[in-house]
Amino acid sequence: MDRRLISSGSPYESAIGYSRAVRDGRHVFVAGTCAVMPGGGEPPPNAHGQARRCLEIIVAALEEAGATREHVVRTRVFLVDSAHAEDVGRAHGELFADVRPASTMIVVSRFLDPRWLVEIEADAMLPEE
Repeated sequence: MDRRLISSGSPYESAIGYSRAVRDGRHVFVAGTCAVMPGGGEPPPNAHGQARRCLEIIVAALEEAGATREHVVRTRVFLVDSAHAEDVGRAHGELFADVRPASTMIVVSRFLDPRWLVEIEADAMLPEE
């Protein structure tokens, strides 16, 4: 299979020059995903809501690439405040409790948009055909 680029329609994709996800063979890589809202709306006000929105975008990108949440083998979670770890972890668990991908949670100084509290990446591996 050729390399396939997946777009979510984020205005940052064309401006910065990246794809929401890339599928190359059995591998699907989903870029760092923040709570970008349709039409540029305000992100949810709390870390749990933002994490859920990030994960919605990630699941949509996975589906477009032919994968599901069950194919996710690794996630990386970035927070601007360690106090949000429990709320973000709860959202992550709501989606991945039975999948249990390898996961890392890292605290960073800030994101491009100061309203964002969390950013999540995901890597998936499709089964051999």
